[in-house]
Amino acid sequence: MTLILALDFGGTKLAAAIVNVGSREWLRYERRLSPAKADASTDLEIMRSLIYSLLQGTKPAAIGVSFGGPVDASTGTVRLSHHVAGWENIPLKHLLEDEFGVPVGVDNDANVAALGEHRFGAGQGYDSLFYITVSTGVGGGWILNGKPWRGAGGMAGEIGHIVVDPAGPVCLCGKRGCVERLASGPYMAQNAREILENVPPKRQGGEILRGLVGDDLKLLTGQLVSEAAAAGDDLAKEVLHKAAWALGVGIGNVANLMNPQRFVLGGGVTKAGEDFWQVLQRVARETALPEVDFEIVPVVLGDDAPLWGAVALTSI
Repeated sequence: MTLILALDFGGTKLAAAIVNVGSREWLRYERRLSPAKADASTDLEIMRSLIYSLLQGTKPAAIGVSFGGPVDASTGTVRLSHHVAGWENIPLKHLLEDEFGVPVGVDNDANVAALGEHRFGAGQGYDSLFYITVSTGVGGGWILNGKPWRGAGGMAGEIGHIVVDPAGPVCLCGKRGCVERLASGPYMAQNAREILENVPPKRQGGEILRGLVGDDLKLLTGQLVSEAAAAGDDLAKEVLHKAAWALGVGIGNVANLMNPQRFVLGGGVTKAGEDFWQVLQRVARETALPEVDFEIVPVVLGDDAPLWGAVALTSI
């Protein structure tokens, strides 16, 4: 029995699983939320406990790791995490190889998820795809000619920081009107909150949205904006449509530039409902040249895409 150990270090959760080589079913799987004020040491300790719980005295043939942040895939060194302190320049590959004595592959979560969808999910049978995750942030990972493509410095795929509205609101990165600033969950919530706070009550709508949070606008989330839009709230629809528009413009431009066969979309915001998808598809199609052919489809592997990508990472 040849076992592969797959690890996923997310911004808010940690997951680990083991699988027999060639199998499409997890042998064992464990997941745990990262504590609110976790740092790299905390996350490593939690992951270590998950690993030993899964292995139960056995030894894997290889370990694949998905990490939520910039990674130097050639050395397996984590550059940093945008969500968890203390990850600067941590040699994660070497730490795991020293402890477990088996080969380890480490890469950024979007690259790994792209590989997972290509090998096991919506990208099977396709030579080129662009995977996009739309949740806390907006990121992407490439498969070109059947292989991961990371760019010269490992930064290929940053669709979240394509500017689609130069006069738009300021993004965390300092630029205005990035895809991420308009389409990510936390920013959708912020946009809705700002409208509700600043528009006179007689003109605003948003009653459903207010009702969902009991008038405590600090409780707004991207998911609640989606729920309110689905229930017919005009203000929530406006915010959601702007998010879908921004993502559609980004996808259409990427289609013109790189011409992949498929765009595979994952993350919480992509569960926002049919209305979101219709606007996204229409705007992407309008933005791309008529001659550029592509498909936009949801992930097949869901939240497990990074873990299955970590499995695939051990065999490339």
